[in-house]
Amino acid sequence: MTTRTTIRCRSTTEAAELIRTGRLVAFPTETVYGLGADATNPDAVAGIFESKGRPTFDPLIVHVADVLSAQELVTSFSETAVQLAAAFWPGPMTLVLPRREIIPDLVTAGLPGVGIRIPDHPLALELLQLAECPIAAPSANPFGGISPTTAQHVLDGLQNRIDGILDGGSCGVGIESTVVSLMTDHPTVLRLGGLPVEAIEDVIGPVEIAVGDPTKDDSAQPAPGMLSRHYAPGTPMQLLQPEQTAVAPQGRRCGLLTYRRFAQDDPAFAPEVSGFEVVEVTGDDSNLRACAANFFQSLRKLDAKQLDLIYAHLYPPHGLGRALNDRLRRAIG
Repeated sequence: MTTRTTIRCRSTTEAAELIRTGRLVAFPTETVYGLGADATNPDAVAGIFESKGRPTFDPLIVHVADVLSAQELVTSFSETAVQLAAAFWPGPMTLVLPRREIIPDLVTAGLPGVGIRIPDHPLALELLQLAECPIAAPSANPFGGISPTTAQHVLDGLQNRIDGILDGGSCGVGIESTVVSLMTDHPTVLRLGGLPVEAIEDVIGPVEIAVGDPTKDDSAQPAPGMLSRHYAPGTPMQLLQPEQTAVAPQGRRCGLLTYRRFAQDDPAFAPEVSGFEVVEVTGDDSNLRACAANFFQSLRKLDAKQLDLIYAHLYPPHGLGRALNDRLRRAIG
């Protein structure tokens, strides 16, 4: 593992200079913090994989400043792509489109499609404009672990593995982008994320949702976040159904990740909880956007308590709840 001196960038100009010279910079987006490098520089991109301990069969998403920059990286930008870009960019949506040769094989795991998005964060957009290159960026954390939503989360995992970090506070969306492939016969959601499927279908009609295949975990993945185990804390986890009563077993130090199902002024949880050393409440189920924004940070807090087991309630299976449940299921593998 290459040892690097990690600096806190004083400005987007300083961060952009690092990117232009082949360095690795963590930066904020509306979803999670990304670990960025010049997407057209194979050596810089290789540094991402090394610093994260990421297998090269897991592709990266390329971030750009505007739609024109996205179109310059692909051989086809279909009418469906135009519709989705107009509706959701900048924002937490990644489109998989047929790539041009300017994108190295390493970025796409050798596959013909490249995932592209325009982030909805002022510092990220400013960085992209100043760097004057597309930026490949997975989440800025050791591979397979809990995604970072603050600069400190990044430093906790990647200190001295990256060259710089641009601090933009907490991420507003809090989970990764929704990945939509337009390389298939019918638009297909490869990864559930910060843009609800229902919103996409309101624009282009019904979409397919990909089902992962654990037997292909060591093969080139169509999109990041599709491996059967991902987003995982070090503490073992057990999932609970939304209506299932949460009771910690005696003699074990357990935590609970849950959400309120009543009005904010009601202190009760439903279902009732008993015997937990610590309870993290991500929000109210009437506001799944807030639950998503708090999700990874709450999971990190529980993981830091050195518990024997974390119980987690699954979320309502609609809107962002579908993406949160996807993260929970992959966290246990």
